[in-house]
Amino acid sequence: MRLNKRYIFFIIIILTGCLTGVISGVFLAITRDLPQIRSLETYSPSAVTRIYSSDNILLAELFAEKRDPVPIEDMPAFLKEALVATEDRNFYNHIGIDLKGIMRAIIKDIMAGEFVEGASTITQQLTKTLFLTPRKTLMRKIKEALLALQLERRYTKNEILELYLNQVYFGSGAYGVESAARIFFEKSVQELNLAESALVAGMPKAPSVYSPLINPELAIKRRNIVLKQMLQTGIINKKAYKNAIKEALHPAASDPKSVKAPYFIGYIKKNLEKSLSSSILYKGGLRIITTLAYNLQQNAEHAVARGLSALENRMTINGIKEPAPQAAIVALDVRTGGILAMVGGKNFYQSPFNRAASAKRQPGSAFKPVIYALAIERGFSQNSMILDAPVSFQGAGRDWKPENFSKDYKGEMTLRKALALSKNIPAVRLMKKLGPSSVVQFAHSMGIESYMPADLSLALGTSETTLLNLTSVYAVFPNKGNKIKPYGVIEVSDGSGRIIMRAKPKKNAVMSRAGAAIITDMLRAVVTEGTGKKAKKLSRPVGGKTGTTNNYRDALFIGFSPTVAAGVWVGQDRMGNLGKGETGARAALPIWIDFMEKILEESPAYYFDIPDDVVRLYMDTVTGDIKSEAAPGTVRSLFIKK
Repeated sequence: MRLNKRYIFFIIIILTGCLTGVISGVFLAITRDLPQIRSLETYSPSAVTRIYSSDNILLAELFAEKRDPVPIEDMPAFLKEALVATEDRNFYNHIGIDLKGIMRAIIKDIMAGEFVEGASTITQQLTKTLFLTPRKTLMRKIKEALLALQLERRYTKNEILELYLNQVYFGSGAYGVESAARIFFEKSVQELNLAESALVAGMPKAPSVYSPLINPELAIKRRNIVLKQMLQTGIINKKAYKNAIKEALHPAASDPKSVKAPYFIGYIKKNLEKSLSSSILYKGGLRIITTLAYNLQQNAEHAVARGLSALENRMTINGIKEPAPQAAIVALDVRTGGILAMVGGKNFYQSPFNRAASAKRQPGSAFKPVIYALAIERGFSQNSMILDAPVSFQGAGRDWKPENFSKDYKGEMTLRKALALSKNIPAVRLMKKLGPSSVVQFAHSMGIESYMPADLSLALGTSETTLLNLTSVYAVFPNKGNKIKPYGVIEVSDGSGRIIMRAKPKKNAVMSRAGAAIITDMLRAVVTEGTGKKAKKLSRPVGGKTGTTNNYRDALFIGFSPTVAAGVWVGQDRMGNLGKGETGARAALPIWIDFMEKILEESPAYYFDIPDDVVRLYMDTVTGDIKSEAAPGTVRSLFIKK
């Protein structure tokens, strides 16, 4: 009998040890891969990056998850109370798990033979959001409960509630209450009233179902259920309840096209991704200040729309079936290179390809000022004579015989007149004198980045480049011969306001100041005397150059005031022609004038630079002779002072 007792006691000890070991093993198996709660102390949720114009207009928001963390003190009391009333009434009393709720849910799940009811507290929902997968399994529920207990030991109820309200998904891309308030009501969470707070609080149950942007009727029904629960728990009185359920729903307009200046935003995003990681850009809650002037951007968009509408009508009249012209415009601050406006096509949402920054097209005669600028730097003058007559150049296998666009020839003429009238033959002859290799080298120094063959056809603008690149070259002339590199971002700051990136505009002299002043004067002659005469209607001094490619495929006008350089391109993506007569002067220049007219009207008067080593003299427009005073057939032109 004594042996039996000892034997039984021994068996009990062994079984107890085994059971303890099994329980410990199971516990370790469950908890060994649980995330460290301590990591929350350094946890930083992803936040929305916002992009602003230079005049503080919100242009776009970038986010992986649209989230704007806010402290719990900035949240309305009604919102917090509504959430607790509908999601976890015992939140302030339990230890992270609700034992009564768990037992009730287990019984219902057993009876149904599957997971039909959860008993997750707000704390458990938070642990699932932060650390676990949404998959419903017994193991996950156990981990969820253990994590909830740990969270409750380490954090206060308000800290847990703050984390939850900043983390939970509310639908339509909104993570956290601040983003939900902005997306659904276009206001800050602080501004939500009782009815709006109840609607937001009721959404975590089924975000895609109760979104007021998707199902406004269901959203109202869910809101009213939350309001009734608030009434039943004594959070609000009957009067407040009745007023709230009567309140009409006024959700924000659901507009997928909310990004302003989308072509520009795409351009700077591409550049920022090279200098910042995508994680920081889309999750870092950055504040990005750009160079874009939003009023000028609107001017540019309207000018492009009006210009394309008029062109489409002309193309239809000329018998072109299904006309599909595109246009692009870019404007730069002459002194800094900051991009003031950018339109890359007719409609970004139909075609996001940026024709201002990415499309390489032939500039046609818009390349000619580079040749003339080099000539001025080499000692030529505005009154230097050049022959406009048929010419043939020997080439490999056959001769090349360039022609004037106008098909007529004027004989000897000044460089000023040849450029103003955009004559091809004088440009080719001048390039022959300067040397094609020298022109290519000079063009690269001016800022043209694309490859250019060192042959005479380059004088006719046969080498492709982007509109942005070519416009930056033109900015050299009114900028006293200084080259600037276009840029779009002024500064980037992080969520704490610390500057992490700031633009440092650089300029370097690529022409003499006198040479830049003289070529600027010659390009003013394009407007006053040549192919750009339509721009004479502008009330301020401007200069520029038209460009037209073979078969009217591309039409350009690149020009400038003393402070803004702007380029316009018009063409078709499929390289089809725009119609007979659709030159740079007809298709592109009106858009440029439309855009620049508003800029000049709204800005102070500035004048082009005239350095001390140049002088303005009267020149005979035909012979180039210098006259002592004004006379018929003369024009005041700039020359190097001797």
